[in-house]
Amino acid sequence: MLTRKQLDLLEFIHKRIQRDGVPPSFDEMKEALDLRSKSGIHRLITALEERGFVRRLAHRARALEIVKLPEAMQARGFEPSVIEGGRPDAPPPPSASAVEGSGASDLPIMGRIAAGVPIAAISEEAGRVSVPQSMLGRGQHYALEVRGDSMTGIGINDGDVVVIRETATADDGDVVVALVEDQEATLKRFRRQNGAIALEAANPAYATRVLPADQVKVQGRLVGLIRSY
Repeated sequence: MLTRKQLDLLEFIHKRIQRDGVPPSFDEMKEALDLRSKSGIHRLITALEERGFVRRLAHRARALEIVKLPEAMQARGFEPSVIEGGRPDAPPPPSASAVEGSGASDLPIMGRIAAGVPIAAISEEAGRVSVPQSMLGRGQHYALEVRGDSMTGIGINDGDVVVIRETATADDGDVVVALVEDQEATLKRFRRQNGAIALEAANPAYATRVLPADQVKVQGRLVGLIRSY
């Protein structure tokens, strides 16, 4: 499932190709999605390309073509169920192991989270993982697969699965899933800084990102980690 911005861009490109025979320019895309810069469009297009919805063609102006459309767009009426922030609106039903009191619950792995250069959030279930109940506590939870090395200083490595408790708030020093400008998700340490939000890496190779508070939405807080050897 695509994020809202990704879906909006795909729909805009599709309609323009149908109408004009060529895709819109990057400036037109930026204006249509009300983004501050074309770099946001580049990130969205990269995410759509990685998911197989569009293809960039070399050595051609406006070199972009639609490869496929989501099922929701193929049907007239087009009312997609879009998840902001890469998590379901409602938690999945408890697994049989949780119901029977075995001490573990199955959580959905809701795609990948960047621990490095931010990547677009993925909002579709990519699998499930069994998690000890003792790790979860109260509230709703989901899991994400880590991509990148920016949090290795606190033991979070590329390929690990992090367990996230759903919350929209965080305290200074918490490791959180942060949604930046409603476009990209990243795993970082959260701090407030003079009215702004600092997203800190745990690897000296990565600089701290300081962003206006209204550009950062907390989607959850790290409560556990699962590693496969």
